[in-house]
Amino acid sequence: MNLAQISISRRTITIAVALAGMVSLAIGAHAALNMRVLDAARAVGTEQSAEAAKKASRIALVIGNGHYPDAGAPLGQPINDARALTTALRRDGFEVDVIEDASKDDMSRAIERLKSRIRPDSVVMLFFGGYGIQVGRESYMIPVDATIWKEGDVRRDGLSIESVLGMMKEQGACAKLVVLDASRRNPYERRFRAFSHGLAPINAPDNALILSSATPGQVAEDSSGPTSVLVSELLTNLDAQAAAAEAVFNRTRLAISRASDGEQVPSVSSSLMEDVFLGSGEKAGS
Repeated sequence: MNLAQISISRRTITIAVALAGMVSLAIGAHAALNMRVLDAARAVGTEQSAEAAKKASRIALVIGNGHYPDAGAPLGQPINDARALTTALRRDGFEVDVIEDASKDDMSRAIERLKSRIRPDSVVMLFFGGYGIQVGRESYMIPVDATIWKEGDVRRDGLSIESVLGMMKEQGACAKLVVLDASRRNPYERRFRAFSHGLAPINAPDNALILSSATPGQVAEDSSGPTSVLVSELLTNLDAQAAAAEAVFNRTRLAISRASDGEQVPSVSSSLMEDVFLGSGEKAGS
């Protein structure tokens, strides 16, 4: 091999090495670019998930029944409770359907409206203030036009709380919240052959949270204030700070129990699998 051939070989090798280096750099730059694109996509996805969480459907049905023509004196607090809770829930981002002194048809139509709005990402709340009656270990919300002379009339004219929870589950609601201020003395119990006191234990379906004004089978007497003790304490805890719903309900239960020296102990039943946050920490008008 002569000197010219050796020189050409060296140049060829040098060029080949340089080209290999350039190719390697190009591959590295392309990989880095791909990583940046992937990181950017992940960031966008995270932001979109967070935004979607903020926009998750929050809907509520609020019912306040106070004037029962067939039950003696009207109840003074349920309608005030419904209005006050509606204001708080709307401030917290809930779309609220509120009905007052509702007949059975009014309540049935409202439940159908609620059903039509539930999506798989929905946090759904039901509030009922008024008379609740248990029959056969099942609890019923009583409309104002109910005509009740025997236990069978409760099943005919009332609306089962368990059935509404079942509907929420069937529609795929991601969380089901229920607040019941209905553990009042049964105004019709003298007409019944069996003794009926307070509400029955309510079986919570998956991912549900239930707050009731008294433990099952117990009665909570109405206070003298414009709103019930249950709703007053619940609103206080909703206004205090944003917190998990289960913590809000449990603080409400504890506050009422302490204030009444154990005479009234609300019931909290939970099957929540993840936190549901309530409360804005802002007072109305702030």
